[in-house]
Amino acid sequence: MASKSIASGLLLAVLGSIAFSGKAIIVKLAYRYGVDAVTLIMYRMLFALPIFAVMAWWTSRGKAALSRKDWLGVLWLGVTGYYLASFLDFAGLAYITASLERLILYLNPTLVLLLGLVLYQRRITALQIIGMAISYAGVVLVFAHEITLLGSNAAWGALLVFLSAVSYALYLVYSGEMVKRLSSLRLVGLASTVACLCCIVQFLVLRPLAAADVAPQVLWLSLLNATLCTVAPVLMVMMAIERIGSSLTAQTGMIGPISTILMGVLILGEPFTVWVAAGSVLVISGIFVFTRAGK
Repeated sequence: MASKSIASGLLLAVLGSIAFSGKAIIVKLAYRYGVDAVTLIMYRMLFALPIFAVMAWWTSRGKAALSRKDWLGVLWLGVTGYYLASFLDFAGLAYITASLERLILYLNPTLVLLLGLVLYQRRITALQIIGMAISYAGVVLVFAHEITLLGSNAAWGALLVFLSAVSYALYLVYSGEMVKRLSSLRLVGLASTVACLCCIVQFLVLRPLAAADVAPQVLWLSLLNATLCTVAPVLMVMMAIERIGSSLTAQTGMIGPISTILMGVLILGEPFTVWVAAGSVLVISGIFVFTRAGK
């Protein structure tokens, strides 16, 4: 029975990581139809909104009502952790490859640790510093190669994606206390609902309604993004954590960058060079050393 639980947990973790990684591929495909980041993320969140709203309602049944402090926390986390991080990521993908985007986002655990150092004076070990140095060297290697191919726009795109990673790291740092009070799924449902509403309001403020007239392919890709690459990974990772724990689930997530690179090559036709391969090995190895050192 225990072996079946472990096997199902590993499978869920792998599928969740791959599904989440597919988000960048879908976004890059949608950009081929002339849509911009504001419109694209609006459709993704519009389709995801009913699911997250139901999740928030379902997980809140029979629970105590949120206090004013809790609501302020949900609003803050929804804006920083989901809305801002998602929008910056979508905007950055207009300028860089899906492979580089995934490698930058994979640095997230190091950003969480650095924020912990700055905000709470948490200690960093020498081995963690080594792991960080290896992983950041890998990103710099891929970025240096990409900027020669795509020009200065690659620097802007990489900066946007890096800021997205910082925004999500802020969410992770500040969400710990609220997860204990509200449960992870309830917090995800509520904060994601806030983020969905922010993306819709952003579109209404920045774009005329005529901008919503997009190619049918964009609508289908956005629906796929909202379900398969947004809601499904959240649920699969949560179920994986219940079965095999957060540590093993996080380690299994190392398949994410690899799957993004493979899908980028096969679906988008992105180049797979020795620089991308070497940088990816460095990033994944560095994060592995980093996470092992933190135990």
